[in-house]
Amino acid sequence: MAALLLAGCASMAPPYATPALPVAGRYATDIPTDGTSAAATGWRDYFSEPALQSLIAQALANNRDLRTAVLRVDEARAAYGIQRADAYPSLAAQAGATRSRTPADLSFTGKPLLGSQYQVGLGMASWEIDFWGRVRSLQDAALQNYLATDAARQAATVALVAQVANSYFALRELDERIALAQQTTTSRAESLRIFQRRVAAGATSRLNLTQVETLFTQAQALAVQLQQARASQMHALTLLVGAPGDVESTAGSPGVALELRAGLPSDLLLLRPDIRAAEHQLLAANANIGAARAAFFPRVALTSSWGTASAELDGLFAGGSQAWSFAPSISLPIFDAGRRSNNLALTETRRDMELAQYDKAVQSAFRDVSDALSARRWLTEQTAIAQTTLATQTERARLSQMRFDNGAAAYLDVLDAQRDLLAAQQQLVQTRYALLASRVGLYAALGGGALESTTFTEHSTP
Repeated sequence: MAALLLAGCASMAPPYATPALPVAGRYATDIPTDGTSAAATGWRDYFSEPALQSLIAQALANNRDLRTAVLRVDEARAAYGIQRADAYPSLAAQAGATRSRTPADLSFTGKPLLGSQYQVGLGMASWEIDFWGRVRSLQDAALQNYLATDAARQAATVALVAQVANSYFALRELDERIALAQQTTTSRAESLRIFQRRVAAGATSRLNLTQVETLFTQAQALAVQLQQARASQMHALTLLVGAPGDVESTAGSPGVALELRAGLPSDLLLLRPDIRAAEHQLLAANANIGAARAAFFPRVALTSSWGTASAELDGLFAGGSQAWSFAPSISLPIFDAGRRSNNLALTETRRDMELAQYDKAVQSAFRDVSDALSARRWLTEQTAIAQTTLATQTERARLSQMRFDNGAAAYLDVLDAQRDLLAAQQQLVQTRYALLASRVGLYAALGGGALESTTFTEHSTP
């Protein structure tokens, strides 16, 4: 009978349809039509450098923010289990014994009476028969909250992988810039030594020496600044990884080997875990409306018990000792000062708020992908320009030095050329790593590895 009653319960939640896409149907930047799916590509396949793979693995095991996200999933799973239990009757074994004395002036016999009562049985507490789907709607809301929390855990995983990769590449960028600055410092220290000897021999002016000293101190200052930035970046990476340690130097330029297929904006609805989380929250708010609507209808509850009772302990299981009770109840508030109406209005407002959050999540995802695509395009061109600029500045510095050595130019020309050469070297390194960061950003924006980390579906039971 309970199964039939539950099967007949109809939800009063409003019908749900996926909201219309609040963005354009295509990205403004031209996108490649071939490549792999980011969501189906694991981070080990996308980031092939062993040192980076080790750091990401440590972060996934030790990062406290991700650990908190996992615990929130466990919390939501338990809350869903509690809510789901309300759909079923609660049975409990009961046993009791009562010994009482009635005074003579209260006894109908005029004498003191001693009485005993023993009982054993099964009891069912007040169980709501869910005719209007109130309990079912609350259960659906708890399930959607659980799914949203699990999707948020997946989003946190994707974000953490991207953060570790970006932090690692930023560290590698600083290492390369420090190496260039130190090479320049060494070269200019040698130039300073030569000019000091020239000044001592009267072969050049004191002004030229001060200019060489300026170049040397500028290179020194840049190297020290970059060392400070590296220490700060290392601390940030250690926090992400969640464990102390140092990053081993890896030869060669870091990179990613796979090209990603951006697809259409509508694909993000399935690939981005943060969008899925927002939609599950919207579904939960929609289910809460059904529970608020069902509160306007009568609530039917059932309480019952069955067992044996006797005035003597040895008579509990004797013939004729069977005892039972069956107590259905129905209640409907007549006046509640607008509580139910306001509760319904509250759930509808919260549903509208979740819809706005869902639209914002879609728009933010669209922007993330658009930014990453445009960054990849323009930074590719900037890298080529930076390479040409470096080649030009290298030749300019060489020619300026030759002209000075031959007495055809002042050392000020060499000073300017050396400054611009160092700036061009630093700029090329920064641009190359910015291009690399754009590829990391595209991987994260497309939900990189999200499908690989999906561990729960709507049809499984937590």
